[in-house]
Amino acid sequence: MTAKNEGLLFERLMEIVAILRATDGCPWDKEQTPKSIVPYLIEETHEVVEAIEQDDSVQLCEELGDLLLEVALLAQMAKGQGAFTVSDSLQSICDKMVRRHPHIFSDKVDIDSEAVKKNWSRIKAEEKPHRTTLDGVPKSLGALHRARRVAEKAANVGFDWDGVDGVVEKVKEEWGELSECLENRDQEGAEEELGDLLFVLACLGRHLKIDAERSLHATVDKFMRRFSHIEIELQKKGQNPADATMDEMEALWQAAKAIERS
Repeated sequence: MTAKNEGLLFERLMEIVAILRATDGCPWDKEQTPKSIVPYLIEETHEVVEAIEQDDSVQLCEELGDLLLEVALLAQMAKGQGAFTVSDSLQSICDKMVRRHPHIFSDKVDIDSEAVKKNWSRIKAEEKPHRTTLDGVPKSLGALHRARRVAEKAANVGFDWDGVDGVVEKVKEEWGELSECLENRDQEGAEEELGDLLFVLACLGRHLKIDAERSLHATVDKFMRRFSHIEIELQKKGQNPADATMDEMEALWQAAKAIERS
């Protein structure tokens, strides 16, 4: 399919959304506002991510369509309010991508990805001189993802450790401070130091080229699999976790680990 045909299909989607939100359109669609569809926008985005994580191209195809629907709905709402059209949004992103890739669209230069990121940050700063370096990271992001992005933005302007060893030393320092709070039964201090430790661990992940958010999700999934094994095995004995001892559950946990490793 050509880019022209893809563009026509998006126009068709916009037409369908316009019909749904017309005076004689769908009651539910007409009631929606930008704020009311935020939960759906977030849900569809997460479903796209899940399809990518599962390497499921069939599911990804469907979920991308669902996400584009949310985009079309938002654009149609804005048009109805006289704020902007989807063409304005598309023109804006096209102009931005060309402007922020001068090494491709202007002076053809062979540079590495680190130089590309620095150029991007510099050009963005020139475009928006009143914004600070750390602006643009949504508070609604998962905390570990937000920590990574904030630290990454600071690193793009040179505020960063020289390498992994420096981050590891910082992890040890933050663990020591947390341990001290625990020894002193300082609950408020422990909360702050735990946050500091998690932030530095997210930074360590960035230096190791590991996404801390994704890594933690994988660990949660692993915990759920192993705990499910505990429940299943206990059910075979007519028990549930609340009835079992910690030793019994630990033995089943180790068995689940052994099964996974084999």
